[in-house]
Amino acid sequence: MAPDIVSPRNEGSDLALRWSGRVSLTRRILAVNIFALLLLAGGFFYLDSYRARIVDNRTEQAMREARLIAEALQTVTPDLRNPLIEQLARDTGTRIRLYGPDGKLIVDSRALGRHNFQLHDPDKDGRGQEIARLLDAGIDTVVGAVRPPLYRERSNGRDWPDVLTAQSGHAAATVWRAPDRTPVITAAAPLLDGVAVLTAVNARDITQTVRIERYRLSLVLLTVTIVSILLSLFLARTIVRPLRRLARAAVRVRLGRAREVVVPRLPARKDEIGMLARALSDMSLALRARIDATEAFAADVTHELKNPLASLRSAVDGLGHVKDPTLQERLLAIVRDDVHRLDRLISDISEASRLDAQLSRAKFEPVDIGAMIDGMITQRRERGIERDVRIHFDRIQGESLIAAGEGARLERVFENLIDNALSFSPDGGLIAIAAHPIDGMLEVRVEDEGPGVPEDAREAIFRRFQSIRPQDEAFGQHSGLGLAIARTIVEAHSGTISVQAREDRLSGARFVVRLPLAFGAKR
Repeated sequence: MAPDIVSPRNEGSDLALRWSGRVSLTRRILAVNIFALLLLAGGFFYLDSYRARIVDNRTEQAMREARLIAEALQTVTPDLRNPLIEQLARDTGTRIRLYGPDGKLIVDSRALGRHNFQLHDPDKDGRGQEIARLLDAGIDTVVGAVRPPLYRERSNGRDWPDVLTAQSGHAAATVWRAPDRTPVITAAAPLLDGVAVLTAVNARDITQTVRIERYRLSLVLLTVTIVSILLSLFLARTIVRPLRRLARAAVRVRLGRAREVVVPRLPARKDEIGMLARALSDMSLALRARIDATEAFAADVTHELKNPLASLRSAVDGLGHVKDPTLQERLLAIVRDDVHRLDRLISDISEASRLDAQLSRAKFEPVDIGAMIDGMITQRRERGIERDVRIHFDRIQGESLIAAGEGARLERVFENLIDNALSFSPDGGLIAIAAHPIDGMLEVRVEDEGPGVPEDAREAIFRRFQSIRPQDEAFGQHSGLGLAIARTIVEAHSGTISVQAREDRLSGARFVVRLPLAFGAKR
């Protein structure tokens, strides 16, 4: 089956399809801000309660006016009643009517010439008023405003509920709805001998006041909505756009194009998104370096394995043709050396390849480096040191040499350094080891009396499969991974390792390891 080929165009469309199934962050930002504006729109509910309070106050005012008019009419003679009704109608702006006990109309201020109560025909209003009424109706429907009954004229006074109440001896008032949706307030108060005074006023000013407040609130709400949407889009742009760029780069890295991808670092961003961008960029660079190192390591391993395999193949092929026992024994010795070399090489390669993963999971604990080196030297002396090489450990008694790390790995570092010093030391030479705390770091020096390391090779010897061996040493005795493993372990412990020339001798090498002291160690 042919492998799937993902082109950059298909990659972008695939990413767009995956994003289309999710709620965009831009929409979420807009939704949150619009929700806050909906809370502000709750002011329309407040306006409905504000209108209700105005209507209630005007209703109470109408009842008081009706009582005052009734009391004023009781103090005048019948011949002065009509002029007083006309004057009161003019002063209060209401229509005043008197109804007898049987409900018949006695006096009407309109018949006296006062036409101050007049209902507007909505069909004769302009388009602006029509739109305003439609908006009122829509808002009243949304806020659930109570709609009063429609105002209609009645031929008999007893058809007015307020008049019936007044004839029973109590004042009353009712709110009606005019054809143009403005409130009409009627109020009645008892007069003498079952006569009732009925007042009516078309309170258009209430509707106008509420409309003005709604208009102002609408302007504020519209302005805040536009500003909020613009700010939301700006915020979404400053957040979503860089995140999408980072997501696209991350997808390309995931698809195996880490070397082709340049993750934007967004240096102008000093916020969390900028920190995220730089962290992703550093991570991609580290991943790229790790991939390059893995490929280089694989190439080096292949190269290093080919040499002993070629020698082994040649020796095995020769065994089938050689009849001389002496020569056969020499070929068998070569086979044994090559097998031993392959075994050592594979073991070192296996350890080097697992080292990073193991160190990333390691738990660091306080490790007494002085006691560790003392123990290593004692064991070597008990086993016997070849070629009469001497090892001396210089330390101040009682001085704390405690570093934070994994004991087994740090022991491997100093084992490799001592092995390296032994292989370069002359017969009867001296290996000097010194450990002292300096500036918050534990510094360990391993010095030998060998030929030293050329200045141009002091960095190369820490690379994998790089080794500068003594001329008299048999070929293939070392894999060239010891110092590379030592550097990997030291750097994983936030330390450094380097090689220097000895100032006190014309020859010799000095390896310096610096590790952070554990908390609480003496400095």
